[in-house]
Amino acid sequence: MQPGEEVLISIVLPVYQVQEYLPECLDSVLGASQSFQGIEVVAVDDCSPDASGALLDEYAARDQRLRVVHLPQNVGLGRARGEGLARARGDYVWFVDSDDRLADGALAAVAERLKRTEPDVLLVDHALLYPEGDLERNVRAHLFRDTPETFTLAERPATMDLVMTAWSRVLRRDFLLGLDVEFGHGYYEDISVTYPTLLAARRLSLLDRVCYHYRRGRQGAITNTSSPKHFDLFGQYERIFAFIDREAETAEPFRRAVFDRTVRHATTVLATPGLVPEDMRREFFRQTSDHFRRFRPRDYSHPSGLRGLQYRLVERGAYSAYAALEPVNRLRLALRTALGRARRTARRAPRLVATALRRAYYRACLLLPVDDSLAVYAAYWNRGYACNPAAVYEKARELAPGIRGVWVVAKDRAGSIPPGVEYVVDGSARCLRTMARAKYLVNNVNFPYELPKRRGAVLVQTQHGTPLKKMGTDLRDHPAAARGMNFDRLVEQCGRWDFLVSPNPHTTEVFTRVYPGGYEVLETGYPRVDRLVNASLDEVNRVRDELGIAPGQTAVLYAPTHRDHQDQAAPLLDVRRFADQLGDDHVLLVRAHYFDSPRTVPSRNVVDVSSHPSIEDLSIAADVLVTDYSSVMFDYAALDRPIVIYAPDWETYRRARGVYFDLLAEAPGAVATTQEELAEVFLSGEYTGPHMTKRRSGFRARFCPYDDGHAAERVVRRVFLGEPADQNGPVQAGS
Repeated sequence: MQPGEEVLISIVLPVYQVQEYLPECLDSVLGASQSFQGIEVVAVDDCSPDASGALLDEYAARDQRLRVVHLPQNVGLGRARGEGLARARGDYVWFVDSDDRLADGALAAVAERLKRTEPDVLLVDHALLYPEGDLERNVRAHLFRDTPETFTLAERPATMDLVMTAWSRVLRRDFLLGLDVEFGHGYYEDISVTYPTLLAARRLSLLDRVCYHYRRGRQGAITNTSSPKHFDLFGQYERIFAFIDREAETAEPFRRAVFDRTVRHATTVLATPGLVPEDMRREFFRQTSDHFRRFRPRDYSHPSGLRGLQYRLVERGAYSAYAALEPVNRLRLALRTALGRARRTARRAPRLVATALRRAYYRACLLLPVDDSLAVYAAYWNRGYACNPAAVYEKARELAPGIRGVWVVAKDRAGSIPPGVEYVVDGSARCLRTMARAKYLVNNVNFPYELPKRRGAVLVQTQHGTPLKKMGTDLRDHPAAARGMNFDRLVEQCGRWDFLVSPNPHTTEVFTRVYPGGYEVLETGYPRVDRLVNASLDEVNRVRDELGIAPGQTAVLYAPTHRDHQDQAAPLLDVRRFADQLGDDHVLLVRAHYFDSPRTVPSRNVVDVSSHPSIEDLSIAADVLVTDYSSVMFDYAALDRPIVIYAPDWETYRRARGVYFDLLAEAPGAVATTQEELAEVFLSGEYTGPHMTKRRSGFRARFCPYDDGHAAERVVRRVFLGEPADQNGPVQAGS
């Protein structure tokens, strides 16, 4: 959005302790899933103690439609919304919660309706987003159907039955500001705005489309948090009735409907287990009763049935009788919740049934005799033949030919398995039978939790990198990176390991703490690094020829890591421009992380090698490595070639992901934090200077002490041949 360009919709985004969900929210608003561009996002960092503020700044640096306000102290959700509204420029304002997300295409659909009808309030439909990823459309979706494009509340009073949340409506900004209302403080802060805007609107519109995904079951949400703040409900409704008194001409006809929702809201909060603290329930009921008698309309009559009985007891202040009815009311709520779960389970039934059948078949196969000569290998969640397991497999074929190796691979990656390597397709009956019977299991990640290791089998966990970033149980304090990790399950899986392969003492110290278990640590070095250490000049030249690297060209391998705290991270390096800055005597090999989609457009001196099957081959072909926080730097250091660290978002990454040491202070070579600095590092020749050689030497001494080209052999001799771990031990780097 250029300065002065028309803004139709201002999205106000209050942010507090949501670093786990914030990237998904921002991507849903600013990303490619939204085609409409006439927006601005005013994000209000409510003095959030996590990395949310830094994430906002990082996004704002890449997208000028996002403006960030950092509040010096926490003011709460209502006031944070007010701060955002005061800075909004759009014709309309949409208050989005930063732990939710917009549906694909929602902005274009909303913009089209706003332009065509010019309503005071546009209400949009939503779907509930559950922790397992399921979406369930609003149960009152029928109210959006068969409605005129604009209407008044008097013409369609059933509109009052829709949710009264700030995120469920898009408001004309001038209309909102003219009402002289503001969001309340504490819990239920939005109803002091959503009710008045609905009551006062002269033009309403309903959009029969799911535009918003509301996250259910989030830890810390007020809908599942026990707190005295639930008493805030009464003050918020007092503000609504004060508005009705002030704007009686337009709002008075709806007093009864508002009152009914008030009592329904209060009794639902009281009936929901775990919300009002047990020792405060009687007082909450007393205030509900006082509220009832104070605001009851003259013409009010009680509803029928159980609800009517509840209301009469509330009006009388008869807590004991009301409490006696609570088991019945709670049963009603529980049944409603159970029915919702049943509906969601029914939609997932085919998947659940298939999983149950696979699990049952696998457990039946565990009753078959173990095959002492069978080893199962896998890497990177069955993406193919790679990494430490591949190096162990190759050495086992040489030193332990009696062991038959079989790879587990995803169906769509089966074509990547080299000729002559036996494999089974993940999830197939043959795969399950093979895994169940195998004596040895080798993987660089965990095998599926649902397929436990058979008794007497040997599981070798090779891992796939030296830890710079926080790992394992250390991620409890970094939810943006953990992404809902089940730590109890992780610890249980660590208990299945028999061996853990470690490349250096630093990794041993970290992994034995964050992956607790009774396994034996094999301080052998990483088997995959053998390829680098043992590569001959002929092999280097062959790989360079295959990649099209001309004789005399300097090959620069750019291999950034994945940003766990972002769903769709924007490129931090303009590779085309960087290649032009380097000149024709350089070629840039760009390797995207396997979690990220390649975005490189090949050109004369830029080669996209993201799909190349071997990072080891790419490493031996490269004259210099440029990376940020990827573990490839620790492997590449074994080659004793220049390494350049390009870290434009170090502070954000360090806060969001957590790290074990300061990479910028202990780098293996030159450091750049901007693209211009990176280009200068190369153009000046700084990256090859003696100071960088000294840095690299210290880095290698710490992280490459076992890289002598025999790591795979040591693993095979210990695991498959049963030789003592200290036999033919590793040499120190440089010896």
